Amino acid sequence: MKFILNILAFIGKKIINFFQEFGQIVLLLINVIRYFPTFITNKGLIINQMKIIGADSLPLLLLIGAFTGAIASLEATGIFIKFNLLSLAEPFIGSSIATAVFTELTPVLTALVIAGRVGGSIAAEIGTMKVTEQIDALEMMAIDKVRYLAMPRVLAAICMMPILGVFSNVVAIFGGYLLTLVQFDFSASQFFESVQRFFKVSEIMIGLTKMLIFGGGTALIGCHIGFKTNGGAEGVGQSTVRSFTISAAFILILDAIFGYIVY
Repeated sequence: MKFILNILAFIGKKIINFFQEFGQIVLLLINVIRYFPTFITNKGLIINQMKIIGADSLPLLLLIGAFTGAIASLEATGIFIKFNLLSLAEPFIGSSIATAVFTELTPVLTALVIAGRVGGSIAAEIGTMKVTEQIDALEMMAIDKVRYLAMPRVLAAICMMPILGVFSNVVAIFGGYLLTLVQFDFSASQFFESVQRFFKVSEIMIGLTKMLIFGGGTALIGCHIGFKTNGGAEGVGQSTVRSFTISAAFILILDAIFGYIVY
């Protein structure tokens, strides 16, 4: 009986901690949104973060985007080959790859890369400032940590993620085409005519909307974890890992919810 009570107490504690942290993230989001109108006076901070999140992440995302398209092409053609339907499916190969890339693969994989590269970096940077008492120094100078640290990062992520998504989509489509060209000798007209014939603007908009939300959420989680960091260098390392873990869970859960609502 005592063992069961201990298990229930453990589960209850975890649930309470989850809702407590969720509430803290929501409060941080409200404070960040409250400072959005000050973006003009903080444009220098925001532009610097846009460079870190956007320009510095672009080479890695282009590489991942190319292989994302190639993998999507391989999986799509593999299914048709399995059932000996490749010849019948040729007019639909390009569109099926484009749909998978635009709505699912590019948004999720790009967001996960940003969660690891940028979200973890945000948590580590702010966490280091917290343990070295730099945030306390900002507060002593009457500088709001949310306005100075959190708002520029969240707004920059919201602005840059859809732009990164456009580049990733373009590279992924060409990556998918190159694989079909090399493996199945598909012509460019076959592939891109299929993409054009069944193209829907809503597919692009769904993917870019996902990326906007994923990017903002990742930056917000990184800031929240950074503000809660303690315990010196070890605590900073733990915050970095925790930021990526929570961000990855957030991205995948929200993507599943998106799929249920939209489709």
